[in-house]
Amino acid sequence: MSKIKIAIVGIGNCASSLIQGIHYYQGKDEKDAIGLMHWEIGGYQPGDIEVVAAFDVDKRKVGVDVHEAIFSAPNCTTVFCSDIPASGVTVQMGKILDGFSDHMKDYDEKRTFVLAEEPEPSEEDIVKLLKDTGAQILLNYLPVGSEEATRFYAGCAYKAGLAFVNNIPVFIASDPEGQWARHFEEAGLPIIGDDIKAQLGATITHRTLTDLFAKRGVKLERTYQLNTGGNTDFLNMLNHSRLASKKASKTEAVQAVTGNRMDDDDIHIGPSDYVPWQNDNKVCFLRMEGTMFGDVPMNLELRLSVEDSPNSAGVSIDMIRCAKLALDRGQSGILEAPSAYFCKHPLRQFTDDEAFRMMEDFIKGE
Repeated sequence: MSKIKIAIVGIGNCASSLIQGIHYYQGKDEKDAIGLMHWEIGGYQPGDIEVVAAFDVDKRKVGVDVHEAIFSAPNCTTVFCSDIPASGVTVQMGKILDGFSDHMKDYDEKRTFVLAEEPEPSEEDIVKLLKDTGAQILLNYLPVGSEEATRFYAGCAYKAGLAFVNNIPVFIASDPEGQWARHFEEAGLPIIGDDIKAQLGATITHRTLTDLFAKRGVKLERTYQLNTGGNTDFLNMLNHSRLASKKASKTEAVQAVTGNRMDDDDIHIGPSDYVPWQNDNKVCFLRMEGTMFGDVPMNLELRLSVEDSPNSAGVSIDMIRCAKLALDRGQSGILEAPSAYFCKHPLRQFTDDEAFRMMEDFIKGE
């Protein structure tokens, strides 16, 4: 198979785990490939993905080979594949816009972004670079709350002829007015989004238990999901003004499987605090209170601890391959099945069982 050529916006922990994973699974036998939902999609294996362009705004990454930049501060995720040769791809200065929150300047450099002094590129510069590199898919890994910057790069993607995979909670694929869907359809390009759902994270666990309550006749009356972490994502989200779309995305992902929507006062889901020493480890505290047979009350409490960025990388690898499959087939616009299965905030919500069946049918071409 030919390589799947991708461009990445934001060379943080998630990009680090993704690139490590691409190399970690190269040469492995399928029976030894632990941690993947799909070893092969449309004939493409994880090792068939190649990064051909990368953008960031941190001075420790801009101008550096992307395979070196993924290990640069403030990245702090687990290193599970360090033996990666130089890629020959240099990280380019990106467009800042609202991709950087001013409060990040108040923290130690090893924990936060340090803005590069390079001149910012224009849209024309980025579109030209994407075309020149032969990139086929653009992955968005900008910080939560990067509304303007995400729309900027989505525009660059369809103007350069790239599919777009939106891993963050800015509503592009799920835009209720459908303008982005129209742009990508008119350009003959697919889009997957919005807001990546981790392999086994807080959202998928909460959704599964909520669905279980409904199927077993237990009325869910109150629930919360509190999350702590020590990476730049959690530090960025200390600015609560950037959290509106994140909270909406995570809350709707759970509300969608409750059967009967819960009152806003009875459901609380969202990032809760930044704990520096946790680094890329994310801890979720989940509580669900309900009523069983005979109106007898019950409650469930769960603590989930995961390394945040590897938890999303395997999902991202599948999203990339689904986007390439759509490109090969000439499909355009929102890819509903991959969006429903891989994302917290697709245009239309389905149960995870429904989304799984839709996803398998999509891969088969049915």
